Amino acid sequence: MKILVTGAAGYIGKQLVEYLHQQNKHEIVACDIRENPFIHLPKVLYSKMDIRSEEVLTEMQKRQVDVVVHLASIVTPGKKSNREFEYSVDVLGTKNVLEACVKTNVKRIIISSSGAAYGYHPENEHLLVETDPIRGNEQFAYSYHKRLVEEMLAEYREKYPSLEQTIFRIGTILGRTVSNQITNLFDQRFLLGISGSKSPFVFIWDQDVVRCFAKAVDDEKTGIYNLAGDGSLSVDELGVLLAKKVVKVPSSVVAAALFVLKRLYLSQYGEEQVKFLKYRPVLDNRKLKEEFGFIPEKTSLQVFEYYLQHKLANRN
Repeated sequence: MKILVTGAAGYIGKQLVEYLHQQNKHEIVACDIRENPFIHLPKVLYSKMDIRSEEVLTEMQKRQVDVVVHLASIVTPGKKSNREFEYSVDVLGTKNVLEACVKTNVKRIIISSSGAAYGYHPENEHLLVETDPIRGNEQFAYSYHKRLVEEMLAEYREKYPSLEQTIFRIGTILGRTVSNQITNLFDQRFLLGISGSKSPFVFIWDQDVVRCFAKAVDDEKTGIYNLAGDGSLSVDELGVLLAKKVVKVPSSVVAAALFVLKRLYLSQYGEEQVKFLKYRPVLDNRKLKEEFGFIPEKTSLQVFEYYLQHKLANRN
């Protein structure tokens, strides 16, 4: 079977390609806009390309791809990034990949969505299941784009039922070397919390993500699944684990401060960040375990402890 992976040079993409290569069961076509990181893996076919381009269709036709693993998206925007560019990659790029899948009769597409697709709302204080509405907030590009992509995927399920879909709504990924907007919060001198809110976090080990996607390549089970470790950690619990003070501030004060700082160009975040801090999605992973048959090796707590252990080791 031939597997095409988009976003193959990204944090999860690179690990997934290497894992599939070790399994030695499939022919792997790795695609990314960055330079080839798989020169040491001669059996991996690498294609440097933009998922928004016609090259996607050309590559799928040329390779006669059976399964597409679509990981390409803008998770952490660069300083010169803008909303229009991020939309073109996240949403229009995904549409281009889907169209190519339809035209080349790809059997299945496996998509990396996110818990952020649920959005940041007061109702998120309870465990979210896959039947809960997707309401990614327009204020947050990543969240909103994941929502738009999932709405698009629903349309394609209706219009093209022969193209199987497996969608993973992923929690916050942690591993040995991960560095992103979330881990930046943990690097500050203190943790910022919102008064009256637990500000929960749900984590998933990067190796669990890799193994789960690899299972989806071969598994006949499709559908939508929350991909997260068991349990969640509040900002207070994270403070204890990090041995850092948690400063709880009323949401109105944080919103007012961020409003001013953003307009003075002293912060890239505005008042909308209060929702991000206060109403983080808490993912229920029962369907993943009971229906898809994948049990994450590490809980949210174990993942965070693992991340801390290796972070401290890297410092030494």
